[in-house]
Amino acid sequence: MMQFIFSPILGSLSDKIGRRPVLLISLAGSTISYLLLAFSSQLRWLFIGRIIAGMTSANMAVASAYIVDISSTENRAKYFGRFNAMFGLGFIIGPVLGGLLGQYGLKLPFLIAALLTALNFLIALFALTEPRPQNTTIPNRARLNPFKIFKCVFTQRSLLPLLLIFFIFSACGEAYGVCWALWGHDTFHWNSFWVGLSLGAFGLCQVLVQSFVPQHAVHYWGERNTILIGLGCIFVALNIMAFAQQSWIIFVIMPIFALGSIGTPSLQALASAKVSADLQGQFQGLIASTVSLASVIAPLFFSSIYFHFHTQWSGAIWLIVAIIYLFVFPLILFQLRAKPL
Repeated sequence: MMQFIFSPILGSLSDKIGRRPVLLISLAGSTISYLLLAFSSQLRWLFIGRIIAGMTSANMAVASAYIVDISSTENRAKYFGRFNAMFGLGFIIGPVLGGLLGQYGLKLPFLIAALLTALNFLIALFALTEPRPQNTTIPNRARLNPFKIFKCVFTQRSLLPLLLIFFIFSACGEAYGVCWALWGHDTFHWNSFWVGLSLGAFGLCQVLVQSFVPQHAVHYWGERNTILIGLGCIFVALNIMAFAQQSWIIFVIMPIFALGSIGTPSLQALASAKVSADLQGQFQGLIASTVSLASVIAPLFFSSIYFHFHTQWSGAIWLIVAIIYLFVFPLILFQLRAKPL
């Protein structure tokens, strides 16, 4: 909830005082939160640590705005793809590293996380330059008011469809983390090794795709068509998964499934072009807020759906996810033609 509230506030603040200062605040807050998790002996300090992490969790939003600042419309999808690839690589390495370090004590993973985040802070402090002209004016309080910021979603007609698209993408993405291991066990009798192997293989395919494919796809097809092609790949892969009875099929379709990820950086690039430069931080913050809301709602929804259907047909969850993705097609076809705000 803290991330939901504070991401657009800090994103808006970065529009006024610069990306670099807000990134430094975010990284400092993350470092403190990990240290609290490492050394806290009471439950309340764990909650305080998570609250601080949520309040300062603007790193993704501000980093996205930074990419918009330093890129042109022609190469923006490429940079968003590489950014997402590095983020995905962290999701592959992080759990493995955490599991290995956890064998030497529960505090050690959090201490290493704090150390790495502090190192990130130092890199940002000494190597990161401010991409926008310095603004010395005092930030308007209205731009830091969460109610005012969220109100703009309803007053700016072209924002709501964009955020709805991001919500559906993020919500459906949560289904994989919630249901993959359960589905693999129920359908193919996978143990933890095969679950981990399949997730690692998919993650690696996705990292490779997002690192090298989006720029070429956008060059040949354009951003909107690239999003639609990516959605088509996901839709086909999900339908195959829903009816698959042998596990080798899942590994065969992984490249198709991963190819669907070309749509995400293209969507980020296309959406950023619909918003003026002085609102990029606020808009990226609203996207981060939308993603955090999806991460709260979607696991509850998809886990309930899975447990309702899994005894009769465990693959039904993927068919339902595919149907939900269908709602994105008309939004992309008819709503992504709006003029920039």
